[in-house]
Amino acid sequence: MRVGVLTGGGDCPGLNAVIRAIVRTGVAEYGYDFTGFRDGWRGPLEGETMTLDVPAVRGILPRGGTILGTSRTNPLAGRAASGGRSGLERIKDNLASLGVDTLVAIGGEDTLGVAARLHDEGVQVVGVPKTIDNDLGATDYTFGFDTAVNIAMEAIDRLHTTAESHHRAMIVEVMGRHAGWIALHAGMAGGANVILIPEQPFDIEQVCGWVQHRFQTRYAPIVVVSEGAHPKQGAEALLDQQRDAFGHVRLGGVGQMLAEEIEKRTGKEARTIVLGHVQRGGTPTAFDRVLATRFGTHAIRAVADGAFGQMVALRGTDIILVPIAAATSELKLVPPGRYAEAELFFG
Repeated sequence: MRVGVLTGGGDCPGLNAVIRAIVRTGVAEYGYDFTGFRDGWRGPLEGETMTLDVPAVRGILPRGGTILGTSRTNPLAGRAASGGRSGLERIKDNLASLGVDTLVAIGGEDTLGVAARLHDEGVQVVGVPKTIDNDLGATDYTFGFDTAVNIAMEAIDRLHTTAESHHRAMIVEVMGRHAGWIALHAGMAGGANVILIPEQPFDIEQVCGWVQHRFQTRYAPIVVVSEGAHPKQGAEALLDQQRDAFGHVRLGGVGQMLAEEIEKRTGKEARTIVLGHVQRGGTPTAFDRVLATRFGTHAIRAVADGAFGQMVALRGTDIILVPIAAATSELKLVPPGRYAEAELFFG
């Protein structure tokens, strides 16, 4: 059997560990051959491949990013059609011409959404969940999340001392379009005084009250905010109005807005730190390396078992299989109870 592998959407630490586990398990246990598709869905859409064998995956376990490359190419978009064929039809034709029997798609909500559609069209697909936002349903954790949280936590740790030295407020903007898991975990671990997430619209007056109270203790406040967080009487902050192939706008700017409001309302100096893509880069943590390796191993075993249309998922400490459609049907958001635990430490 020949198995195709692709990584789509935003990159994250642990992708290479998944690729390595898929190839090494597939070769050792089943004697499979592998084809690597370049740059997400653009690879099968345009027939762009690379060699994917055991020598190709040696030494990549600790590397961030993805040796296959990635993109936000959307085969479901009208622009993917060509020569009277839809994007999905082009992919099916290219898989057939390359002799690829099964496809393992590693990605988040958008990538797996395309995988689910391909499965409906008769393509043998297995999914692996990937997102630093940890917002995919049906799995307790996604790899990349732990690394992103640790990077943000270390930044917060470093900002405490410089904030206190200058008696200023520090606003740390982290990733999190619709779900505030990174802000919640990094903020709690880093001892932030305020955590703002998309699920809980904030009151700017209350935020300033927490900031003022922190200053009264002779310590400087740290505010951690998800890029998708917004005030009760306002919308998300946008960097621009352009949308990517899946219809997403570029979020950003809420941290700077908060800094300006805090300075204006409290008279205290405030600075904004946008961690951005720093959270995606670099070597994965031990947790993410192990989880990604287990996902890869179980994904290729799902292929061997003919469990197509399924996605590997973490439940407790076990790796299980769930329908890809279940993973993409709704986002996993921070529940009010979890946010309430963090609120105990605000101010």
